[in-house]
Amino acid sequence: MKTCPNGQELKFVLNNQVVELSASADKTLLQAVRELGLTGTKEGCASGDCGACTVMVGEQSGDEIRYHTINACIAPVEQQAGKHVVTVEGLQSGDVLHPAQREMVNCHGSQCGFCTPGFVMSLATLVEQGAPAEREEVLQGISGNLCRCTGYRPIVEAGLKALQAPFQQPIEGAGLLQSLESFEATSVLQPTTEPELQAAISQQSGAGLIAGGTDLMLEVTQRYQSMPTLIDVSNVESLKSVHEVDGSLVIGAAVPYTELETLFAARSEPFVSLLHRLGSRQIRNSGTLGGNLANGSPIADTPPVLIALDARIELVNTAGESRMLSVQDFYKGYRDTDLGGDEYVARIHIPVQSLDAFHRFYKSSKRLEDDISSVMGAFLFEGSANEITGARVAYGGMAATPVRLAAVEDALVGEKPDAGLIAEVVSMIASQMTPLTDVRASAEYRSAMAASMLERALLEFTGEDRPVITEVQLHA
Repeated sequence: MKTCPNGQELKFVLNNQVVELSASADKTLLQAVRELGLTGTKEGCASGDCGACTVMVGEQSGDEIRYHTINACIAPVEQQAGKHVVTVEGLQSGDVLHPAQREMVNCHGSQCGFCTPGFVMSLATLVEQGAPAEREEVLQGISGNLCRCTGYRPIVEAGLKALQAPFQQPIEGAGLLQSLESFEATSVLQPTTEPELQAAISQQSGAGLIAGGTDLMLEVTQRYQSMPTLIDVSNVESLKSVHEVDGSLVIGAAVPYTELETLFAARSEPFVSLLHRLGSRQIRNSGTLGGNLANGSPIADTPPVLIALDARIELVNTAGESRMLSVQDFYKGYRDTDLGGDEYVARIHIPVQSLDAFHRFYKSSKRLEDDISSVMGAFLFEGSANEITGARVAYGGMAATPVRLAAVEDALVGEKPDAGLIAEVVSMIASQMTPLTDVRASAEYRSAMAASMLERALLEFTGEDRPVITEVQLHA
């Protein structure tokens, strides 16, 4: 376990310089860099939604450093031990602007300038990663950055030109990282193995577990709660691995969403499409499947998906004992799960057979990207256009927990999915759930959207494209 000996401090590389500082567990990277005078990194929302706080973080991988973006406003500074943090002040090499900076100037991509450093960092990371000069790459890269005055056209143009320009990577730091002994202050424990994690949970009763922190850190930045001690699971190797065993794809709870996009590229196009709408690139670089489950949120995007895929959660306690639980049985109430006080989410097991079956995932939200679901629908059907032999129907955002509609599934199995059956099961939606009304959507909207999603999934399963519901008034 990485901890700091008495008298020593957190060490990381910041813009090619080794930085040593002391910090509390819940101090954010944004606070730290601004206190060091690097005020180009801004706070806009303090929740990872606007991207004004975007920085680049590099981690050693073999002989190279791989960079990705994160939201500094919700990232504990102590998680950066042994890493290279780059802010907008660290991009310029001597008198030479980074291509992302140069093209933002040339394309007039800034007006008020408040959001500009975040956009520059997102574009610069694409350049550092050698991303292809494609519009979709740029749009994904800046999906977590908001601009309210310039508009996105010149920013996208700047991104494309920066990716097209000849570029010799000016950002150094590999030598510094290789020679840097990484220390972590005792307020954030960083186990690297599961036995170390189990020991940390036993020794630090009541300490919060953190992976990406994209939800947990909102307790600090939005609700002003103090977290004196955190246990960081993002360095536990076995929780970062993915493998296939006994007919299931086993995903470590600390695997970031960005890696899942690559993992599922050849396995589930619907899941990858959903992931592109889950948060932003910055959020997906940090957020994890395990965290999305453990926080118990009824509007989390992945639990309905995992229910539809018949996934199971592996929970492990401090004695190293594990138990398996279906995703629907994991949730007991609003923000209440079956996770014991001495347990952690270790792995998610997804049957490969489910990934081979027909499945669809639909998300309704006010904004296309980086937004919370109003309704999340997940569907899996087996059989043919002549008979459905298996069905799983799940929703999120409708109640205090993710919901699985067993009655609808029973009505589908053994039947031919013709227009009459589709109309029948779609009409059942209103009686199977009592959706809530809140700032995101009315109960009527949610009910109508859930019915429309089920209809769409069944029509796609049968190969039809005609609507059964001809008139639905949707009022958010």
